[in-house]
Amino acid sequence: MFAQTLQFTSIMKTDEGNYTVCKYPVTQSSLKLKLNSSMPEKVCKFQGQCYHKLKRSCLRRGALFQDPFFPPSAESLFYKRTPPPGLTWKRPRELCKDPRLFVDGISTRDLHQGSLGNCWMVAATSCLAAESSLWKKVIPDHAEQEWHPKRPDQYAGIFHFRFWRLGQWTDVVVDDRLPVSEDGMLLFCRSATPREFWSALLEKAYAKLNGCYEALEGGNTAEALVDFTGGVSEPLSLNQEELIDHADQRKMLFQTLAHAHSHKALITCSIRPAEGEQVESVLDCGLIKGHAYGVTAVRKLRMSETLHSICNAGRLYMVRMRNPWGTADWTGAWSLGSPQWQQLSRREREKMGLIVRDVGEFWMEFEDFCRYFTDMVVCRLAEKSLLWPQTHWKEVCCLGAWTYTSGIPLPSSSSCHLNIKNQRPSTGPQWSKQRPAQRLDKKEQRLNERKKEGPIQREKQKKKESADVKPKQMKGGKERVNRHEGGVGIRWERQIDRRSRCGGCINHRDTFLHNPQFIFELVGDGAEVLISLQQEDRRMKRREGSGENLPIGFEVLKVEVNRVCRVQCLCEQAASSVYMDSRSVTLRVTLGPGRYVILPTTFQPGATGRFLLRFFSHSHVRLRELKEELPAPSLWQCCIPEPSAVTTVHLLKASGLSHPKQTAPDVYAVIRCEEDSVRTRIFKKDGSPEFNTKAIFYSRNPKSKISIELWRRGMLLDSFLGGARLQTGGNERGQNRVIDLQGGQSQGCVFVETSSSQCLTDL
Repeated sequence: MFAQTLQFTSIMKTDEGNYTVCKYPVTQSSLKLKLNSSMPEKVCKFQGQCYHKLKRSCLRRGALFQDPFFPPSAESLFYKRTPPPGLTWKRPRELCKDPRLFVDGISTRDLHQGSLGNCWMVAATSCLAAESSLWKKVIPDHAEQEWHPKRPDQYAGIFHFRFWRLGQWTDVVVDDRLPVSEDGMLLFCRSATPREFWSALLEKAYAKLNGCYEALEGGNTAEALVDFTGGVSEPLSLNQEELIDHADQRKMLFQTLAHAHSHKALITCSIRPAEGEQVESVLDCGLIKGHAYGVTAVRKLRMSETLHSICNAGRLYMVRMRNPWGTADWTGAWSLGSPQWQQLSRREREKMGLIVRDVGEFWMEFEDFCRYFTDMVVCRLAEKSLLWPQTHWKEVCCLGAWTYTSGIPLPSSSSCHLNIKNQRPSTGPQWSKQRPAQRLDKKEQRLNERKKEGPIQREKQKKKESADVKPKQMKGGKERVNRHEGGVGIRWERQIDRRSRCGGCINHRDTFLHNPQFIFELVGDGAEVLISLQQEDRRMKRREGSGENLPIGFEVLKVEVNRVCRVQCLCEQAASSVYMDSRSVTLRVTLGPGRYVILPTTFQPGATGRFLLRFFSHSHVRLRELKEELPAPSLWQCCIPEPSAVTTVHLLKASGLSHPKQTAPDVYAVIRCEEDSVRTRIFKKDGSPEFNTKAIFYSRNPKSKISIELWRRGMLLDSFLGGARLQTGGNERGQNRVIDLQGGQSQGCVFVETSSSQCLTDL
């Protein structure tokens, strides 16, 4: 297949002062490369340190760099623990004669964990090392940072690495002083080659970013994969019983794994320890519980005569794993020295791709993989090119925050934290003082006056919504927090200002819609989308005794097709994520056409913090935050009255549009109110179309009527099938109507549900 060639035209000025038109071909691949190289991503300097300026300063002074923000002290190692006896900090030149950043390139064999419990980070680094396009982002200017034996005067003892945090790459500068144990070995991560130091320096930069080395103990591989790649991690929980008993489900999982691996996704997996079971306990097969392994290859092999004698199956499904400790502990089928492995010659193994590249790698059958492993993390990489293949995800993202308005006292961070480990939710923030009165502008005063007009109807609707909405639960069987226990939740919900953006999950129905809201629209037949919510990293705060992740999640609501302002009452739930105390929560879901609103939330109301909302789809989708309570006023506001009522119209369906023996029409509907109108998509050859279309109208006259028109699409002209007009009341909720069509070719009817209010912020 030939690459697509584009022709670009440019106008150039000649030496004689004339202009000439130049045309030249550019292939899609070369243009993609130019676009990527011409649009560098923004890089943030951690703690304001600029690597190039600091290095030039050290070279002018002839001194090695000493990092004032991460000195060789106990505070850089641990929070409060005493360093081991005999520990010193040494530069690479003090540990070997000829140090190097890389020896024979970069490889997964360069990683040995050391005495720090950060296998999650080492496993992610192992995946990073397998792909050059990834580690070159994390280790920028790798050739320039390398030691040059012939030019020792150009070495300044300074290095820098980059990590992706909350939507942008962060550049972290470190010096080359590394912690060394009493026996002269590097205390933490090190390479199998004593004079190679890239892994140790990378670990130091990551420790600095997180506060200290101890901050890296106990973590999530998904977090490190996102920090190293800027991708989106999708955790998968493996149902062992289903996978072992059903070959078709096992095959589907294998195809998912193979497809992700072929698209350069990074994959790690682990075995979840049972409750009360010791972490890193060793199974009889040699695998280690609670330990992060990397998936480095996926193979589906046809059965040759040799393989058929070994395995009685039509296909052989294999995965290659790697232990970040650098040891191949697997003792089952296809392990090193096993009967299956010995029956294949080296030439046969290489021909089938069953090779072991690095120390700590081993092969196993996929059925054995499903029998032992319980959790998997797939980190998918996001493309940034303008010339995007249709098979790749397209990303849009928005930064946001859960915040208070001024005047509401902030609770302590610990009071808003949900203790996931003990499965005991906190009681939430408590206040003894009343929120001080705040000055309101004229617009807010008018809204409050209108709001007083329909309290009875709104109270009935709230009770109805409370009965329809399912309560949220924490992942892992955590009990949901009852907002009525002890009255604490009630005190919060009475004092919260509607301008605050920290209303908690959908269990807290009085404040849930006070969270940030982001709107997007899907056209056509809908699409599969991937939504990821990532909160800011809090490890830096662990030294003060806090720093735990907030339990977070999000809801996706389907809203009116013409909504442009914030959602004011609970509506149809299109999708819902789990709630976890993780850095990120991800949901993959297929949605139909329409307009949707995402509400990122914390589990409990009152928790504050920043977050990044990422949205992936196969088509270009616009994602933006809804900040206004009401639509923007008209340009002719001085000439026309302001809206005085709001109405929602839910056109459910129509029936009887054609006789049984006639061909059903291609039909669409138009909903009108005053000068505004909404048109549905075309339903082809459907005599009873399920429109399921909602629209919202802000009318200046409370007595304005809603009209619904049904049209048949024609080759040249559309024909009128019939219409219906309805009058809404001043304050009503969920009014169902069946209205006969009049004035057209059809004798059918439409099914409609309406709600209306004279308070514009009710719907």
